[in-house]
Amino acid sequence: MRDHGGNIDQAIRAYGGGDWIDLSTGINRRPYPTPALSADDLRRLPPRSAQDALLDAARGAWQVAPGWAGLALAGAQAAIQLVPRLLPRGRARVLGPTYNEHAATLRAEGWEVADCPKASDLDGAYLAVVVNPNNPDGRVLTQAALTALAGRVGLLVVDESFADPLPGLSLLPQAPGGNVLVLRSFGKFYGLAGLRLGFAFGPAPLIDRMAAMSGPWPVSGPALAAGRAALSDIGWARAMGDQLAQDAARADALAQAAGWALVGGTPLFRLYDTPDAAAAQDRLARHRIWSRSFPYSARWLRLGLPGPEPEWQRLTDALSNSGT
Repeated sequence: MRDHGGNIDQAIRAYGGGDWIDLSTGINRRPYPTPALSADDLRRLPPRSAQDALLDAARGAWQVAPGWAGLALAGAQAAIQLVPRLLPRGRARVLGPTYNEHAATLRAEGWEVADCPKASDLDGAYLAVVVNPNNPDGRVLTQAALTALAGRVGLLVVDESFADPLPGLSLLPQAPGGNVLVLRSFGKFYGLAGLRLGFAFGPAPLIDRMAAMSGPWPVSGPALAAGRAALSDIGWARAMGDQLAQDAARADALAQAAGWALVGGTPLFRLYDTPDAAAAQDRLARHRIWSRSFPYSARWLRLGLPGPEPEWQRLTDALSNSGT
């Protein structure tokens, strides 16, 4: 099993049950209000018209350039697992450290993968992967930098799973070329990760190939309906972007008071340098708050952002007594 956040079962095994606040992911804890579902959303095979309506809503929400094709899938993870099958096996380069499923999935499909610490290391790659903004440190590459990079690699895959609160970063309005594939998550920003909904956008030949591999019903009826309603609510998205920016600043202030230094992050999660990440995670866990540590760093701890005010109060109490 690859190392991930969201492993609340591990926390319960180690510390016991209770009312846990899971901040180990970047999933918004101020979720979009779940729309009412019709009986047809549950009992019939999802029609093509429902898939098209969802894609139209996504295009409007993310201002997708008219020249790009799109595909809805069961989460961005489903798209990641299709990427290795788009090209003959070869050598790939992944800008890291980052979300580990990109490299792991490529390796599982027989690719040779190099983890690269600098964007310039991607030059000349047959397949290059960039998570933008990056998970876990929030590193960003500008639209201009990514467009230039696309001209120096074979296929450029840009994972924009955390880009909703930072729309100025997205390549979707630009459609920079025939060798760029952009992946998007729905569940993180809209806080409905259990629906398992994500998207791929790019030139039609790539998207057509992914569609053929994903089958005729890649997304459930409830996900189609809820996703369409949420992505059509542009006012909610704008207000939530403002709220998350305030929440991120609030979390940073609490962490600074606890003696932690900000490494980076996005409006959906923050990454802190702590004197001892294991000790910090343990202290938070004793307050039934689960966080994300990393096997490659003894100091980094990532926190998602609390939602309701009682969650903020519990985080405040835990950090004020952390001693780490």
